[in-house]
Amino acid sequence: MFTGIIEALARVEKIEKENTNIHFTFSSPITNELKIDQSISHNGVCLTVVNINEHLYTVTAINETLERSNLGNLSVGHLVNMERCMPVGGRFDGHIVQGHVDTTGVCISVNDLKGSYEFVFEHTKNEKYLTVEKGSVTVNGVSLTVVNSSPIGFSTHIIPYTFENTNFKNIAKGSIVNLEFDIVGKYIAKLLGNK
Repeated sequence: MFTGIIEALARVEKIEKENTNIHFTFSSPITNELKIDQSISHNGVCLTVVNINEHLYTVTAINETLERSNLGNLSVGHLVNMERCMPVGGRFDGHIVQGHVDTTGVCISVNDLKGSYEFVFEHTKNEKYLTVEKGSVTVNGVSLTVVNSSPIGFSTHIIPYTFENTNFKNIAKGSIVNLEFDIVGKYIAKLLGNK
């Protein structure tokens, strides 16, 4: 389980295809703290560390992950938001994030509000993709508060710290992002859908 509070930015150093899988090798400022078989969120996608070589570490994404997320669009040099799993007894600063991306969305606008940034995202209409105003949503692994909500999208505001210390600084109109909707909302939607 994750909280959506980003620890670091990881840089794509190498991409290797193997059948339908892709092995991504990253560098990060916390590689020396990682271990093999550890779960790490990359743009909100939970991936397992399979190799560590000095300042580099490697994870593998299977086809299901690549089809559901924006990881297949990564190139060498791209930055991804990185978070390790929440330790037992750790502080819960964000919201419950599983690292299981529901779908991708597209940024339709970025507005500088002179103190914060407004990002507006659209996604495919689906009864499972629920947001509520002042509720939680995860964009590229970042825990955020929904400002405005509609059946096909939402807006959120980003403080300057989050803008500078995550890959939000690289998100522009047309950017594809990973979305994970609130787990509580998904369970409620499923329960109500069965009635």
